Amino acid sequence: MEFEELNTKRLCLVEIHDGYIDEYFDIMSRDEVTRYSGMPSLTHRDQADGIIQTFKEQFQSEKAVRWGIVLRENGVFVGSVGLHHLTLWGRKAEIGYELHPDFWKRGLITESVSRVLAYAFETLGLFRVGAVTFPANIPSYHVLENTGFKREGLLRGYLFQNGENHDAYMYSILRTEFNKHHNRDV
Repeated sequence: MEFEELNTKRLCLVEIHDGYIDEYFDIMSRDEVTRYSGMPSLTHRDQADGIIQTFKEQFQSEKAVRWGIVLRENGVFVGSVGLHHLTLWGRKAEIGYELHPDFWKRGLITESVSRVLAYAFETLGLFRVGAVTFPANIPSYHVLENTGFKREGLLRGYLFQNGENHDAYMYSILRTEFNKHHNRDV
């Protein structure tokens, strides 16, 4: 599988390389970003480096693909979006994302998720993309619902963060639903 950069009207979704370590660390060290991520905030730059190396390894083993979200107008790295738990033979994956708080409420994640879904269904040939989110993370499940995901149910005690287990909503979208939601032929 070759890494493919993706574009939208306002964004370039690019491979995350070592040149983005500082920007990625800045985003993932913020408690308001990691609050619902299922992981603690980063405290050291080398943690960001380790995660970026993991992104590369996961891509090479075809288990995940993660893009950096870069603004087209100025090249600023503002977040990431990607497919994890990728199973090409099973035609499924889960999606995840995070964005620097300075860029919240601009529709950038919705734009990113829509483009990644198109890639997942049209290029990778997936049939299902799932997503897991904390019930209190209202902006996240609005993104999912606005891009055509359906809530499947509650996963009790599914996520572990800050020393305790938390419930999670499970969402999914199927290729046929994406095509209808985004006015594409099946």
